[in-house]
Amino acid sequence: MSDCIFCKIVDGGIPCDKVFEDDDILAFKDLYPQRPVHLLVIPKKHITSLATATADDVLVLGKMLAKANEIATAQGSPEGFRVIINTGRVGNQEVPHLHMHIVGGQDPVGPMLKRL
Repeated sequence: MSDCIFCKIVDGGIPCDKVFEDDDILAFKDLYPQRPVHLLVIPKKHITSLATATADDVLVLGKMLAKANEIATAQGSPEGFRVIINTGRVGNQEVPHLHMHIVGGQDPVGPMLKRL
């Protein structure tokens, strides 16, 4: 998509601090990190969100998850990390291109959600 910021990053029109790339996915450092390790992993193919992913996307989604430990470990979170995929308005997805956050570092990430 021509107006998608992540598609522009994939195409090289917008620079990123790349940490991993292959034919299907790209991983780079978040511009506004919330943890010492905060990376984004995106499919190079435009997929709007998990809500729009199809059976054709299974391999790239699996690759994103399968590479998470390798990417997190290489970037300084060898003892664990959290994977977050926000989906849609309720999930607080800010960019309409599927993306996975990998967050971690040396200290525990903390509780997953605040209790109601």
